[in-house]
Amino acid sequence: MRKQVLLVGWEPSVVDFSKLPALDLNEQKLRQQLTADRDKLIAAGYDTEWCYLEGEATAERMLNEALQTKRYDCVMIGAGVRLPADYHLIFEKLVNLVHRNAPAAAICFNTNPADTADAVMRWV
Repeated sequence: MRKQVLLVGWEPSVVDFSKLPALDLNEQKLRQQLTADRDKLIAAGYDTEWCYLEGEATAERMLNEALQTKRYDCVMIGAGVRLPADYHLIFEKLVNLVHRNAPAAAICFNTNPADTADAVMRWV
């Protein structure tokens, strides 16, 4: 059976790229990298989908809804949610939401959009 993977991150159209200057991204580059790594996981035999968060006010609800759809073997929370210091609280909330609603799932983190597949493959 294919491993079920949920990738979590900001919808590229809502990303404040000034908070991630070291990554040298814009919406188009980010979307391309995220799609490429999702496709890499699918080609490697993972059933993979994105949960794109549209903002802090709805992030918990959106992730909770995604976690209710199936049992996931791995949940990857993206660097854009984890790295900017002002997202610290929402990041903690999302990790705890995954812990409560998908306790058997591995939780992993990428360091940039192009190493998402590597992060998942470390754990499943």
